[in-house]
Amino acid sequence: MSFKMEIAIIYFIIINIIAFMLMGIDKHKAKKHKWRIPEKNLFISALLFGSIGANLGMWVFRHKTKHIQFLVVMPLILIAQIVTGYVLFYSSFLSVIK
Repeated sequence: MSFKMEIAIIYFIIINIIAFMLMGIDKHKAKKHKWRIPEKNLFISALLFGSIGANLGMWVFRHKTKHIQFLVVMPLILIAQIVTGYVLFYSSFLSVIK
């Protein structure tokens, strides 16, 4: 495995943990009626390839599950990232076997 791939995997794991934690922290703050994490930051964490963590956090913490924008956009981000990951992997795989 190349160094670039190792860095990408580490980044992917960290950003998903962060996105998951942001959902949990925001849910905790909502229950305590405290200052909240802006919704745009939750979406940004998903867009930065943290969509798995963001989607898991939504369902584990039952947070933002009644907001239509989260119910639609978060899974769409995840699908787009799965497709992107597949295309990147497949294209790099083809260049290796050529």
